[in-house]
Amino acid sequence: MKIGDKVRDILKELPPGCGLVAAAKSRSPEEVLEAAEAGVRIIGENYLQDAEAHFQVVGCRVSWHFIGHLQKNKVKKAVTLFDLIETVDSLELAAEINRRSRAINKTMEIFMEVNSGREPQKFGVMPEEVELLFSKISELSNVRVMGLMTMGPACSHPDDLRPYFKEIRLLWEGLKSSASLKAEMRYLSMGMSDSYRVAIEEGANLVRIGTGIFGPRITRT
Repeated sequence: MKIGDKVRDILKELPPGCGLVAAAKSRSPEEVLEAAEAGVRIIGENYLQDAEAHFQVVGCRVSWHFIGHLQKNKVKKAVTLFDLIETVDSLELAAEINRRSRAINKTMEIFMEVNSGREPQKFGVMPEEVELLFSKISELSNVRVMGLMTMGPACSHPDDLRPYFKEIRLLWEGLKSSASLKAEMRYLSMGMSDSYRVAIEEGANLVRIGTGIFGPRITRT
């Protein structure tokens, strides 16, 4: 099945109010363009070099989300390229995004990445630390927290992710309803190609799909 056909099938399947991020890691600019022409409105990038190549072909017809781990020395370029950074997990990173965004008179929209599996080898703020981190990031003038993002641990079956997705959804709802925090928290980004249906059932309104759109990754030399 062609990329465009896969995109159209997924878009038909998504419930109202649920957005699609096409995860473009290791894909060619032509593949990303085909997804955009089929109706994808958000491209998710893991690497700045890929994003620059894809942007040259696709341009501003889509929104660009950074969905990989962002190093502080790459922030300056990231804030110029992306509309939203989904993977902020520390005050230090948020502060650098704020500093670089202020320098170009931009308010950068971000998600806080939550380590829902509490895995020490993975990135993301622990669930019990999210509220405190949010309150600190909210003091920054050129950063706006728009939601939460989580990956979930590696599981043998998508249903095994339900408790992790549910916990982050409850955390997200709590932040939204907190009068003291005054959080926008519009988005809950959960679920990938093998788990997005479960994530949607557990409250996700943004899903990140790569293989389900582009097929298995091909290692390029």
